[in-house]
Amino acid sequence: MTAYPFDLDRYDGRMKYRRSGKSGLKLPVISLGLWHNFGDVDDQSTAQSILRGAFDAGITHFDLANNYGPPSGSAESNFGKLFKQDFTAHRHELVISTKAGYLMWDGPYGEWGSRKYILNSLEQSLQRMQMDHVDIFYHHRPDPDTPLEESMGALATAVQQGKALYAGISNYPADQAAEAFRILQEMDTPCLIHQPRYSLLDRSIENGLTEVLDTHGVGCITYSPLAQGQLTNRYLEGIPSNSRAGKSSGFLKESEVKGNIGQIRNLLPIAEARGQSLAQMALAWTLANPTVTSTLIGASSIEQLKENLQCLKNLDFSAEEMTRINSSFIKV
Repeated sequence: MTAYPFDLDRYDGRMKYRRSGKSGLKLPVISLGLWHNFGDVDDQSTAQSILRGAFDAGITHFDLANNYGPPSGSAESNFGKLFKQDFTAHRHELVISTKAGYLMWDGPYGEWGSRKYILNSLEQSLQRMQMDHVDIFYHHRPDPDTPLEESMGALATAVQQGKALYAGISNYPADQAAEAFRILQEMDTPCLIHQPRYSLLDRSIENGLTEVLDTHGVGCITYSPLAQGQLTNRYLEGIPSNSRAGKSSGFLKESEVKGNIGQIRNLLPIAEARGQSLAQMALAWTLANPTVTSTLIGASSIEQLKENLQCLKNLDFSAEEMTRINSSFIKV
């Protein structure tokens, strides 16, 4: 099988890279998330073209979790197969991350934050991806019933065993994040990065979390920067039946879209004046926060990936633009 000819100019400056907190690791300002579009229900030739196109564009970070699919686990399995086909020779150029925290198997040890669950989950993730280690291993959500020392201790063990190079956390509020950072530091495994939700529709990380990250020198990679498609043209004229909000099941509710759509429409003229689509401006806006290292995007096609990457052409915002955005749309 002939190796895919990746773009030799992928590091020509189109993609920007930022240091994660006070660490030595740089991440692309746009990372590829595999939450959707890489499960068994999805077309794998499309998934392959998205991965190839992302790396061609200088995206060096692919983000997964044990429960991504559907079904759970299938995104990791499919990624592992595609990685083996195309990326084995480029492993040293890539940052691969995965997570453990949500339900993966039946019984008392199949979710949350016990040492048994976290380390067993990592073993299964590595088997599915056909890898001996990941670069970043996250605890996906805090466990109200497990001591934080146990969950963070499991992350530290993963790093000490060489099965992860860095430890991270996701979805932790500011107070628990600060405590997690302290514990990991005491275990000589400083936290590399935190992955919270952040977008024009959800600015809650500005209420204390970004300050905690800055204080502890921890990076920040944001997910759902387009608020599951709300910050695109998808819902401007209504709710399509085949959209996320149009389906009876899923994370995005029709009522949420209807509650936000008026303010979203107010952002359109600002984006147009910047020469950007609404989605491109929304992505660029997350990167205007100096705490943010990278922002995660998903893609259902190579065309969508390329369209969103056009945000890199204009990442700067004037004070006037920020004032207009804030007066048009603030939701905390």
